Amino acid sequence: MGGFSSACYNEPMKVQHVNHIGINVEDLEAAKQFFIDLGFTVMGEASNEGTLLDEVTGLKDARTDLVMLTAPDGEMNVEVIKYHRPTDPEGIRRRKPYAHGLGHIAFEVDDLDGIVEGLQQKGHALMGSIQNFENVWKLCYVRGPEGVIVELAERLDVEG
Repeated sequence: MGGFSSACYNEPMKVQHVNHIGINVEDLEAAKQFFIDLGFTVMGEASNEGTLLDEVTGLKDARTDLVMLTAPDGEMNVEVIKYHRPTDPEGIRRRKPYAHGLGHIAFEVDDLDGIVEGLQQKGHALMGSIQNFENVWKLCYVRGPEGVIVELAERLDVEG
């Protein structure tokens, strides 16, 4: 039944935490600015090519530029990557929220309305509308550059 060994269920969990999420883009500067607009801070920028990159990715003669950004709380990072070699022959594809694969990244925010207004002023559109989920969360999806989908969630039931 399937390809899973029963031994894997008896082993302790090995993952410690999310280190980063990698997002491949064509326009590195636009994607970097989108995450800065969400409050992320640039940790560093680099160019990579050579044996290590080829061996890790399973590619041949790869070359990338990347920006590593950290969330305002410092708990997670986003790595935005532009591949110069090889290039994607299909180009940029706008994903639908239901497409297979990584669908979106969700961020908890304060002042969702203010963030959305600022993003809209910079040309980033809501995919639907802002909704209230059981007076616990205010939620929306925003489309960033090149089809990146970000969910913004503001906690409403916080006592303060």
